[in-house]
Amino acid sequence: MSVYNQSRKNIILLIFIAALAVIALRLFFLQVVETKYRLLATAQAVQRKVVYPTRGIIYDRKGRAVVNNDALYDLTVIPSEVKAMDTAAFCALLGIDTADFRTRMHRAEVRNGRVRPSVFAPLLPKEVYGRLQENIYQFPGFDLVERPVRNYPYNCGGNIWGLISEADSSIIKRSNYFYQAGDFVGITGLERTYEPVLMGQRGIHYVVRDVFNRVMGPYENGRYDTAAIAGKNLRLSLDIELQKLGEELLANKIGSIVAIDPQTGGILAMVSSPSFDPNTLTGSSRGTNYMQLLRDPGKPLFNRAIQAMYPPGSTFKPLDALVALDEGVITPAFGINCVGYYYGCGRVLHCTEHWAGHSRDLQAAIAYSCNSYFFDIFRKIIDHSGNVEKGLVDWSNYMHAFGLGHRLGIDIPGEASGNIPDTSHYNRIFGTDHWNSCTIVSCGIGQGEILETPLQIANGVCLIANHGYYYTPHFVNNVDGDTSLLAPFHQKHVVTRIPDTMYRTVIAGMAQVMESGTGARVKIPGLEMCGKTGTAQNPHGRDHSLFEAFAPRVNPKIAIAVVVENAGYGATYAAPIASLMIEKYLHDTIAAGPRTELMNRMKNTTILPEYLIRAMKDKDEQDKAAAHTAAARRTNLPQTALVASN
Repeated sequence: MSVYNQSRKNIILLIFIAALAVIALRLFFLQVVETKYRLLATAQAVQRKVVYPTRGIIYDRKGRAVVNNDALYDLTVIPSEVKAMDTAAFCALLGIDTADFRTRMHRAEVRNGRVRPSVFAPLLPKEVYGRLQENIYQFPGFDLVERPVRNYPYNCGGNIWGLISEADSSIIKRSNYFYQAGDFVGITGLERTYEPVLMGQRGIHYVVRDVFNRVMGPYENGRYDTAAIAGKNLRLSLDIELQKLGEELLANKIGSIVAIDPQTGGILAMVSSPSFDPNTLTGSSRGTNYMQLLRDPGKPLFNRAIQAMYPPGSTFKPLDALVALDEGVITPAFGINCVGYYYGCGRVLHCTEHWAGHSRDLQAAIAYSCNSYFFDIFRKIIDHSGNVEKGLVDWSNYMHAFGLGHRLGIDIPGEASGNIPDTSHYNRIFGTDHWNSCTIVSCGIGQGEILETPLQIANGVCLIANHGYYYTPHFVNNVDGDTSLLAPFHQKHVVTRIPDTMYRTVIAGMAQVMESGTGARVKIPGLEMCGKTGTAQNPHGRDHSLFEAFAPRVNPKIAIAVVVENAGYGATYAAPIASLMIEKYLHDTIAAGPRTELMNRMKNTTILPEYLIRAMKDKDEQDKAAAHTAAARRTNLPQTALVASN
């Protein structure tokens, strides 16, 4: 053999030996050194279990847990691992029939495939979990996964905390698959706004099962496990006892309460009535209960405090007074002679007060809520420049600076913007040059096209109480370990043009409201309180009752707005409710005697519009009919026979 051929043979042999050595070393590494792949190779014996984190706890201003966590269990299934089993026994343990079993298995395969775990039965009641836990080893492919669920110790504030729901395909896709099937996500309220900090981080545990599907322990002593990281806690400005009192005072009424700390913008209470117990929206019955709330004619899921828009009525007058003073169209001593009517626009406009002296100056006009006075000064504001459109633009700019006509930016979603009409609005309605200050004069008393949310009314009171500034209203004072989310709520919004002396004049009028004016009947002994009653016309029924206030007059600690729909004069229901809320917050109790009697009377009074009473009766009849139908199906009896037997 040629010397050259012998050399070539040796080279080829060395190449083969080197390749075999590399393969051998790689196999040794994969099978002996790198145990990660051993885990994958033993997938039949080792199961990957998701450990869901505990959501952050929500505390009120005094450190009381208002949203906490309980532990329930989801029953999950990996369809490809389901083997022959006693399906009837399984269904009996779970309380379902075989048709439901097949439907759920099909849904699991469609949603998440055959080899990935899917939720077969969410949030099992404790008695069902107990039965399954003892027998789960008999049903390969099924597993019980602990699921932290929300608990609400005070049974109130449902529209504040918000709802949590399992992430559906659209949420998963929008999150770029950050969420997975089985994850729960905040969809309304604080749960939605602060979802990134409340949710925490999922963990993974690997457990070893024997041939009988029984858990034998952690794989590799937990070497590859990752711990779930709990969500961060929220600490609120809200006072949960004040919140509970507000919901009790508005029971069997339609309306809302918003109380704010004017020095910080922190929400002290936010009540929307009708309300609901948020505990009904946790656990296995949450879907059924949610649908009942959706069908409720009182719309308890509609947060009237931030979503309902009302004409503010006479609660708007202090803001108009500030504009008139700042524009120089009146002085504090300016007065008119009101005899119960305003004739300045060629038609009779009524005033509820008409005794001598009730409109002698600005303070008296605020104290006794003289409509004629505020018709007159509104027209002066609009007309004083000689151009009605410019006058309305200037007036609108003030209102926007006061926080009206736009969202304030509260830290729960769904806030409405309210409405402050502008020139384009009136040009569309009346045509250019076909309207004047008389056409829109009702805006002077908070009627016409003006709409405010209760939150905006309360924020306007904060502006007055602070002599010209407010902070964006918000619930969360602190997120454990994270302050970046809260920066917008520390920004002071200042209305710089209006001098402090003008605020003092308006505040003096609001103090007179409580001393001798329209709110005098609900003043709190020993406390100097400033307020303004309001009665808003309602085209759909009886007028709405409104009231706004802050207290104490010096260094105020609370500002509040109350709206009670279809309740008439502001002094009749809204003012007493606000007065009780202020007393509770500042004194931590309601005084015995007349004050306690007033509280009980407010709690026990029912004020519901006729349309709602009719709708509630119709719903009761529909629910009874549905119950009869369901009972008939369960017993296989004719519906007519079942009804007759009741």
